[in-house]
Amino acid sequence: MKSTLKKLLPFAVVGVVSGATTVGTLQYFGQHSNNGDQSYFTAAAPNASFVGMNTGTVGDDFVKASKTTVPAVVTIKNYQSRSTSRASEQDLFDFFFGDPLGGRGQQRQKQQVPDNMPSGMGSGVIISPDGYIISNNHVVAGANKLEVVLSNKKSYIATLVGTDPNTDISLLKIEEKGLPYLNFANSDNIEVGQWVLAVGNPLGLNSTVTAGIVSAKGRGIGILGGQGKATNPIESFIQTDAAINPGNSGGALVNVNGDLIGINSAIQSTTGYYQGYGFAVPANLARKIVEDIKKFGIVQRGFLGVSSLDLSNDQQVTAYNKQFKTTIKSGSGVYVTGFGDKSGAEDAGLKKGDIITKVDNYDITDFADLSMSIGSKRPGDKVQVTYSRNGKESTTTVTLKDQKGGTTTRSKDDLTTAEKIGADFDPLTEKFKTEYGLNSGVVAKNVSEGSEMAKIGIVDNYIIIEINGKPVNSQKDVEKILDKYQGNVQVKFIDDYGRMYTKGFKMP
Repeated sequence: MKSTLKKLLPFAVVGVVSGATTVGTLQYFGQHSNNGDQSYFTAAAPNASFVGMNTGTVGDDFVKASKTTVPAVVTIKNYQSRSTSRASEQDLFDFFFGDPLGGRGQQRQKQQVPDNMPSGMGSGVIISPDGYIISNNHVVAGANKLEVVLSNKKSYIATLVGTDPNTDISLLKIEEKGLPYLNFANSDNIEVGQWVLAVGNPLGLNSTVTAGIVSAKGRGIGILGGQGKATNPIESFIQTDAAINPGNSGGALVNVNGDLIGINSAIQSTTGYYQGYGFAVPANLARKIVEDIKKFGIVQRGFLGVSSLDLSNDQQVTAYNKQFKTTIKSGSGVYVTGFGDKSGAEDAGLKKGDIITKVDNYDITDFADLSMSIGSKRPGDKVQVTYSRNGKESTTTVTLKDQKGGTTTRSKDDLTTAEKIGADFDPLTEKFKTEYGLNSGVVAKNVSEGSEMAKIGIVDNYIIIEINGKPVNSQKDVEKILDKYQGNVQVKFIDDYGRMYTKGFKMP
């Protein structure tokens, strides 16, 4: 059975937050090239000097910020099992990072990596003296062991506390006290043009510091949802020209005070290496995610409950007009195309055709703005939404809801079985069972990045035959077997090439 290729529409359905898509070819950490580094120089005028390189305020600030930041930035080594040839999680790791072992992703899938060698390496930032570390989701993806190495070379085995593929953030914990750490800054206050430092471990070079400026804010680059891993991506990246390379992922972007303003996540490049464009998750969003993971065990996300069109994207607007035979004009703002079930926005009086221009005091010019303004909120939070209808501007109060229409926060104990293991299940038809000689089976759907199902190699359209030795033919069968179950779970499944596996995980 072959997996169905999902088409990416040129406009986004954002029943929750609002996805961010950008037209263009983007390559991130993971692309290899034989091209050498290219540098560009201009003739220096007499008496000209390099900013921040000689004695002066900026250079002194860089030194102080570096001394503060370097001890709090760690190396993270990701160890993975190579028992199967398919490595969907590792594919994502390679896509962002590049291959730390020197080979291409496809080549590595054909040979096993020794258990004592990491499959990849990235960076992380200590955010508390008792050992909490923030990094990227793609840094820890697929790991069965995570090793953290401090700048002083001390090494620890880390516990993965939680992840959020929708923001590419993860939280780890090592058992130590009195560690150096960084404070979160208010990333809403950063300005385009201000100096920043990127600190991480690029290309295996530990504790590397590079300087640059904030090149742009609120940048959506289509990386999270574009890989099909994030179900409700939130992209509002800080763009910087500080040099970022494979291995910087999960590292710190700091201001000249050494305060954390972002977590470095990706680059835009034709080679996979630095060409002037790096992207970091804003500190305010990253802090909210790790606070949720620590307090609730899961990320609490509020949703407007709208599907929408990014009016700032001419190609998306043109495609939408062509498909639905409309005459919507491109411009600034987010156009409401519909509503989800139990939509807070619809309850508050918004209608199809309204153009959202502001949330609270935050101007909404595109998807990235809407993603950030709503993605940092929780169910039950109230926001002031300003919208334009027939040229007239109005404001209403929207109570945000979760995906099930609730307005209260939830813990892991409140999750359904399907939510805990990270997948939904559709029954197989009797005709299909007969044709393939199966007595039971369900089709995995909506497999979440980083979920228990994903960790054992299951992706959408794989067939689950048995769980804990019992045949399954519906989602109810799965829930009945695993409801209130604690312990190891055994799953027998078939991939899209017809190969059968039996793998397991511990019920969360």
